[in-house]
Amino acid sequence: MRYQHQWLEGGAIDLPVGQVVCVGRNYAAHAQELNNPIPDEPVLFMKPPSAIQPLDDKLTIVASFAPVHYETELAVLITKPLFHATKQAVEDALGGMTLALDLTRREMQSRLKQKGLPWERAKAFAGSAAIGRFVAVPDDWREVVFTLSINGERRQQGNSASMLMPVITLIQHISQTFWLNPGDIVLTGTPEGVGVLENGDLLSLSLEGQHLAQPQVVVQSDEAFIQGKSV
Repeated sequence: MRYQHQWLEGGAIDLPVGQVVCVGRNYAAHAQELNNPIPDEPVLFMKPPSAIQPLDDKLTIVASFAPVHYETELAVLITKPLFHATKQAVEDALGGMTLALDLTRREMQSRLKQKGLPWERAKAFAGSAAIGRFVAVPDDWREVVFTLSINGERRQQGNSASMLMPVITLIQHISQTFWLNPGDIVLTGTPEGVGVLENGDLLSLSLEGQHLAQPQVVVQSDEAFIQGKSV
């Protein structure tokens, strides 16, 4: 369960494990499928480093958190400090991209939203940020394509061209509020097709046609999760 930034081709990335900055409703179709309004500006929230788990051969969910929804997202690794950043500064600070699963306790999120409360219990719980191994960033962020299949069935297909706020502009926007530091990860929003994960589900994630990960969902007791986290 211990996480370190890794390259898909092998080897650790020599950066600290930082915060995960997340963006809600950056694809119109996803907002519509959950009956949410399309926002005038990105909806931002955070996951702490303790929420991260590696997206490799196993995807762990704590039984007491279930049911948990998957949200597949293009994720970007920050390598230089950013605050009130220019477009060029953002481009220079992006050191890798991967796919991530923004795991969500949807029922909990709905209850919190109804009460006007923050989302952390639904979005920032232990293991809620499953981060894949990184590949090099593209020369052009305008059409980055990714997919998620579960048990052989395509569930999500995303294209950065469909983002309400594109990657570089989005990170510029985030930097108007938050310091982004080396080792931080930005999740850029999920397309439509989210749903519940079940114990034993076999996931397959690809980015730009490249196979990225094939984890199997393992629902663990609290005790087993604690033991695995402490190994």
